[in-house]
Amino acid sequence: MNELVAGIDLCDEYTQISCGDEEQIWTFPTVLCRHKTAETWSVGEDAYARTLSGEGNLTDKLVKLVLKDGTATLDGKRYPAEELLLLFLERVLQIVQKELGQTESFAGLTFTVRSLDERLVQVLYSCGEKLGVSKENIRVIGHSESFIYYMLSQKKEIWNGTVGMFDLSEEELRYYEMKVQRGLKKNAVLAEYKRIEESFSLDILETPSGAKLGDKILCTCAERLMQRKLYSAVFLMGKGFEKREWAEDFMKLLCTKRRVYMETAVFAKGAAYCAADYLRPQTSYPYAMICEGRLKATVTMEVLFKGQEKEVTLAAVGDSWRNMGAMLEVIPEKQNAVELEITRFDSKKKKAVTIMLEGFPKRPEKTTKVRIEITFLDEKTMRVTLTDRGFGELFPASDAKVVQEVML
Repeated sequence: MNELVAGIDLCDEYTQISCGDEEQIWTFPTVLCRHKTAETWSVGEDAYARTLSGEGNLTDKLVKLVLKDGTATLDGKRYPAEELLLLFLERVLQIVQKELGQTESFAGLTFTVRSLDERLVQVLYSCGEKLGVSKENIRVIGHSESFIYYMLSQKKEIWNGTVGMFDLSEEELRYYEMKVQRGLKKNAVLAEYKRIEESFSLDILETPSGAKLGDKILCTCAERLMQRKLYSAVFLMGKGFEKREWAEDFMKLLCTKRRVYMETAVFAKGAAYCAADYLRPQTSYPYAMICEGRLKATVTMEVLFKGQEKEVTLAAVGDSWRNMGAMLEVIPEKQNAVELEITRFDSKKKKAVTIMLEGFPKRPEKTTKVRIEITFLDEKTMRVTLTDRGFGELFPASDAKVVQEVML
């Protein structure tokens, strides 16, 4: 790889950074310390050490602080959450660059987070630009999408069937599952996750009785989630699996006729593969990715073009809804409505959506041009805007407009 990229797995308890081709992974506790003697800052383990020695004041939970648009007061000065997160990211990336012996700035950044909250996403785009990366080379994706990028970068034998992954962190226990859907117009990869309600604090693993309980919980979850499924691989991820002696029965259950892998940085590595891919002229991942942050349905419209019926795709399965928008101008014939069709990835049936041209001026046949614009509020909600464009000088455009939200 010629250009320097980084995948950043940002969580409240830790931040992991991968630079794609580099095998090394950098892990930092997501904490920031303001030094008392001067307005300088430390991050990670150094921040803890400085705070314990009385040299500075610590702030943590930077992601939660951004989510609630909060502030932190250090030495009598109030800092907005976005500024603190930027200070943290600047310093961890400087450490990475120094250790790599790199002087040029990052060409691409992909952040991966547990929850694609809109405020957090916008703050990360802003931070990326302030770090000197152009917006078109910044991505913010969920952990399930990072999971896809990581898996598709491995040998095909690992992901040619269902892949499962347990992620046991200080914050929660999650189960991820990925499978390739073949036989569609375009091969698709589906990745989903479940938060496990029976999650437990990692502190309980310090005692024999707590370890036994944790092992039992994992066995129960695995039996429920994985029954009667064929897996090409199962992965274990997260701090809870750094030591696995406590999970004896769980490991026996998993390793029966299955390949099991331990990987400490699936999300950071997946994010780095994503960052590198967006700098290529052509993607190395020719799949529709169906996961959090991407559309699970295709939106089309039947039109008559040069005397022939044609299906126009306005949005496709696997498109990122945040970056998706489409515009089309049509001239309705013998109808006072616009009809769109929605097809979910897991169904061949099309759902027709009819939007009436209410409030549009009455004109002779074929003398009204309608602009159709679609945007998305989230991966399940589409906003359709119909605007009267008139018809040349004979029929000037009016102020008529219809806006309707459609559930996909």
